Amino acid sequence: MSENQFRALVVEEAEAKKYICGIKTRAIDDLPAGEVLVRVHYSALNYKDALSSVGNKGVTRNYPHTPGIDAAGSVAASEHPDFAVGDEVIVTSYDLGMNTDGALAEYIRVPAAWVIQRPQNLSLKEAMMFGTAGLTAGLMMNALVNHGVTPERSPVLVTGATGGVGSLAVAMLARAGFSVTAVTGKADAADFLKSLGADAVLGREAIIETERPLLKEQWAGVIDVVGGDMLASALKATRYGGTVTCAGLVGSPELHTSVFPFILRGISLIGIDSAECPMATRMAVWERMAGEWKPDCLETLTTEIGLDEVAERLQAILQGQAHGHYLVRIA
Repeated sequence: MSENQFRALVVEEAEAKKYICGIKTRAIDDLPAGEVLVRVHYSALNYKDALSSVGNKGVTRNYPHTPGIDAAGSVAASEHPDFAVGDEVIVTSYDLGMNTDGALAEYIRVPAAWVIQRPQNLSLKEAMMFGTAGLTAGLMMNALVNHGVTPERSPVLVTGATGGVGSLAVAMLARAGFSVTAVTGKADAADFLKSLGADAVLGREAIIETERPLLKEQWAGVIDVVGGDMLASALKATRYGGTVTCAGLVGSPELHTSVFPFILRGISLIGIDSAECPMATRMAVWERMAGEWKPDCLETLTTEIGLDEVAERLQAILQGQAHGHYLVRIA
């Protein structure tokens, strides 16, 4: 390949509503406009990438397209004074990998406003061991802490605990001293979740209750990535003054509940968005993830794959067969 060319995962519409993805050679000159060109060392797989790979128009409108909402790498060229060639940087969220060509490729070009310098004490590889999943979990933790949920007020409930966000939330909460109760629909996942630091592991049937408007007070805080009846049930069982954060809808986007948890127990329900959250908040959470929230088990949580393996793993994510977090080695 010439210096202007690079390898990328490309999703194409082979025929009406049928999409295929494979490795293609692309030209740097064809990348979208932006002040910073980044040579990608590592990426990570997310549910949005999987949706983009099968033509979900709610994520990606136009094809051919390269997914990948997470990137960690080095600056190859910069037109912005905040970034110099060789700087190690992280790019996550915003429009990367959605309608802007993403990081399942050797190069991306993005606006400088999307880029942050790699925090000290966090390598590029570790940054993508976290990825958007870790950032989302960190933003949820940050909201709990900012609303007075402390280790002394534990436990914190984590739903969807074997997924990317859930497993990282369990590990970070445990690292920060919280007692964690993990919820999973996978009967064989208890040992895995306890190895991450969960004190208790429950099945979905132990949490979901759709009849009563309130349940026994149990949780000081909740990190929910499931939505639907799981979120409604968690709200009903949260202690007086507790905080529930939500950032997912794998169970359902609908929420059927009453006002009782809010007006009788003073519960706060906080939605978490990692795509467009303010840069100051984003950087503060990355610093905490590189510091006091950084778990010792990042390697345990991560399955490292190459770019050639991505298409197969995206299918596994869509089929609910993913376990933990996929790190993609690009460079």
